[in-house]
Parts: sequence; C-alpha cells; structure tokens
Amino acid sequence: MLPLRRALSALALAGLAWNATASPWSEVNGPSQGAPRIYGGFAAGCIAGAQALPIDGDGYQLMRLSRHRNFGHPTLLRFIEYLGHAADARGLGPVLIGDLGQARGGPMSFGHRSHQIGLDVDVWFREAPSGRRLDPRARESLPMLTMIDAANGRVLPARWGSRQRELLRLAATRPEVERIFVNPVIKQNLCRSERDTAWLAKLRPWWSHDEHFHVRLRCPGDSPDCEPQKPIPADDGCDENLARWVIDIERGARRPKPPAPPPPAPELPVECSSVLLAPTAR
Repeated sequence: MLPLRRALSALALAGLAWNATASPWSEVNGPSQGAPRIYGGFAAGCIAGAQALPIDGDGYQLMRLSRHRNFGHPTLLRFIEYLGHAADARGLGPVLIGDLGQARGGPMSFGHRSHQIGLDVDVWFREAPSGRRLDPRARESLPMLTMIDAANGRVLPARWGSRQRELLRLAATRPEVERIFVNPVIKQNLCRSERDTAWLAKLRPWWSHDEHFHVRLRCPGDSPDCEPQKPIPADDGCDENLARWVIDIERGARRPKPPAPPPPAPELPVECSSVLLAPTAR
C-alpha cells in the first residue's frame, strides 16, 4: 500500500484537485532540482527550483520559522533583500517578513489560498521591538498588530505612521511589483494624506491585511507557463468603490457575520504533478 504522501501524489497525477486542508505540498521539505520555473496562477500553481530566503538579511528578519514558508522565485528573494536594505538605509529598523511560499509552492494546509507560485510575500507593518534581532521563540510568538480601528473606519494614530507609509511606498514603486493587497481603511487614509497619489494605484483594497501588506510580483520572463492576473486599473483607486469597501468594513466590525465556506480548491496544472514528485535539490 502506498504511503499517504504517495497516495496523495497519485491523485495529482490523475489530475484531481485535493483539499488544501490536507495538502501534500506542505509535507515537502525542499525545492525540486533544476532552474526556477513557475506553472499556473497565484491561487492554483506551483514552482520548480524555488530558492530559500535566509532567515536574516540586511534589514529584514523572517518570522514564523516553523511554517517553512520561506521559499520563492529568485526575483522575490531579491525584492525582499532590496526592501530590507532600503528600509535599513532609511533607519526604519528591521522589516519583519511573514510567509512567502512552500518549497514547491502549491496549496497550503492553512492560512492562504494564494502564495502558490513563489511570487507572494507578506510584510508586517509592526516593527521589531527595540529594533533588536529576535530569537526563534520570539519569531513564533510575537503577535502582529492591527493598524486600524475597523468599527470607525480609521487608522490607529498610535500605530500607523511614517514608517508604515514609507515601507508601502518603497514596495509599490518597484517595477517588479504588480500589486499590493492592503486593508481599504489604510488605502483610504493614504488617499487623503498623499499629495501624489499615483503610486497608490498598486495598492489594491482587500479584506483583513490590516496587520501586514501582501506584495505580489509580476510573472518573470523565465516562466512562460506563469498565469498573470488582469492588469490593475490605470487610476489611483481613490474613488467611491474604495469608500464602499470602508463602509462594509465598518459594518462588518459592528455586526460580524459568520465566515463563508471556502470555495472548492481549483485544479493545478498537470506539470505540478512532476514538480511535486521530483528529486529534492541538494
């Protein structure tokens, strides 16, 4: 009888989509051999030849090490290194980096429906306490902090400030960044405070994302099978639609509704079966 991992992989070879709550992709410890290559889209795909982000770098620290979600395409690792270096040069303290992706991408057992092709990363708004290097225990237990008062549709002045704004701007002005998911309340605050709102176009309003922002890069040239999203609108997005987002967040905070059941997991590209079963890089 096949072991569990082999049995689940056999389902992949048959072209079936598995339940992300018991994903075999979360069992794989290392990336596959070979050059980096992405297959599929951000919420239904995988990555061959991913690389691991070191847990510490110039200006950044990786959090939640036990999740083993520090893998991505080389362009993503270079972006994180840039963001850490740029933040350090501006005296913004070490940037706390959350989830990237799994060793071979694919569906996660919990936490995300995207982050599947090595082009997504979560960046905490919170700074490291006293700017110090965190030990492994602190990286597991340190809580993220919301930046908003959801019931009143506003940012929290005691937490939101120039540091958080500058991190977003540094990320949004990079050419490899396609979009950044951020809480609508945060974007609305920036729409009101920024003189030049052109860089806000990449900030896409989305639920949650009040403790971190989610950076998504463009499909790289080495991966023709990477499925891009639709281009973002050309305007800055500081409009009536954003205002409606904020109203919905206020109402949801005052009268919470039970969460909707997750949609069915989409099928992965057929190439992902080979990625999952490929030998591990050494």
